Amino acid sequence: MYLEAYREEAEEFVSELTAEYYRHYAGIKDEFEIEEIYAGHDTLFTREAVEELREQAAAPAPGTDERRRRRMLLDFGVEGYLGQATKTLDAELARREAELAIEIDGKRIGYRESAVTQANEPDADRRAEIEQARLALTEQELNPLHREVLERQHALAQELGYPSYRDMSAALQGIDFDALHRQTEAFRAGTEASYGAVLEPELQRTLGFGLDGLRRSDLPRFFRAAETDMSFPADRLTQSFIETARSLAIDVDTAAGVFLDTKPRPKKSPRAFCAPVRAPGEVYLVIAPVGGRDDFAALFHEGGHTAHFANVDAALPFEFRLLGDNAITEAYAFLFQNLIEDPEWLRRRLGVEDNAALSNYARANRLIYLRRYTAKFAYELQLHGGGDGGPDGGLDALADRYAELLSAALRVDWPRQTFLADVDPGFYCTAYLRAWALETHLRGYLRGEFGPTWFEDPEAGKTLRALWHQGQRMTPEEMLHELAGKRLDFTVMREELGLA
Repeated sequence: MYLEAYREEAEEFVSELTAEYYRHYAGIKDEFEIEEIYAGHDTLFTREAVEELREQAAAPAPGTDERRRRRMLLDFGVEGYLGQATKTLDAELARREAELAIEIDGKRIGYRESAVTQANEPDADRRAEIEQARLALTEQELNPLHREVLERQHALAQELGYPSYRDMSAALQGIDFDALHRQTEAFRAGTEASYGAVLEPELQRTLGFGLDGLRRSDLPRFFRAAETDMSFPADRLTQSFIETARSLAIDVDTAAGVFLDTKPRPKKSPRAFCAPVRAPGEVYLVIAPVGGRDDFAALFHEGGHTAHFANVDAALPFEFRLLGDNAITEAYAFLFQNLIEDPEWLRRRLGVEDNAALSNYARANRLIYLRRYTAKFAYELQLHGGGDGGPDGGLDALADRYAELLSAALRVDWPRQTFLADVDPGFYCTAYLRAWALETHLRGYLRGEFGPTWFEDPEAGKTLRALWHQGQRMTPEEMLHELAGKRLDFTVMREELGLA
């Protein structure tokens, strides 16, 4: 009886919190009033509730769905317990981000909006100026709060009996971080020799200089890929996604409860997101338009999330619909995002016949992201108390380690100021890393079953809907084994990039 009541209230809490997240980060509402939401559900995240969930999680037989559900619920309860303790700091961080502004040449630009401005700025020195102003605010105004949040999270993990935040996250999520680290390090080592050769011509073509002249402040412009704007017209942005979904017999534009928010707002977060307030039933897709390829990538990525959550079986338990392993939903997001670099999709949806340049750029872009996240994961293992001495040297020493790892992976001087802001809670970087591998396997399966234009085959859409219907009940490893009889393997990404 306790668990059923807990589950019901937990779903209401998630719905209210996600709705508040949507309103604030979509730029609709200035305040991020999560404290009131936590207060309205204060019995969910007490120490007593966590201990009860821990006891309940161990009761069902291993391998059963009930055991799976209770582990997910325990993960949720612990995450909420930490969130309850840091909610005031999180709200203050959101408020400051929304209110802070930089001044460039006498013009005031919002802190969040400045990321879009930087991506659209053609002058490298001005990009660097914008970045330095952002970094100064990050260090002075945001890092003290980030530090308090992190220190509180680490202390609470130990209070709950875990050796470290890292050990807590691995146990609750059921992920072998050591095995994953070995795979990601092997990927980084295996792409080391080819990295410069893949990246150099694309930097020269898009920015006018190579790795020797590259600064971190130039990367948003590189990702913006302004020179490809003619291939990615703004008036085809939303329609191309809707048409692709329709070809798969997937309804996103007229489905009840699906909302596409693409309107620019000054305080809208530059980071696109999907907000499943209820899955299914009320799902928001939010992007801050920058222009060109970047908009397509963001819309299709979040569109993958949206299609997933909008097609979850409403009869599934709360845990399988909204909790579980987020590498699953991220894989669906990357599956749609990667369509914008598919030669057949480009030809059929955007009329791009000569797409060799776009393919070469996409290869370099993807390699940067993959190497960046392998370095982020290595850093977070140390930050959160695992390997190579952990955080014993203090957070300031880890700022240097962060800059060192990212600089080595990307061969650009990486600023140390973002060593706390560039960290998502709960080792979310592992969801992205495993999702990239899963998506590569999944895309290969769809091509093998339905051909190179699988994205226009309703039967492929039927396969995807059947997967989405299951929510996040399975792990990526289980899903891949059930679908294709394969093991999750990072070498497929090297092979796809032509770097095996």
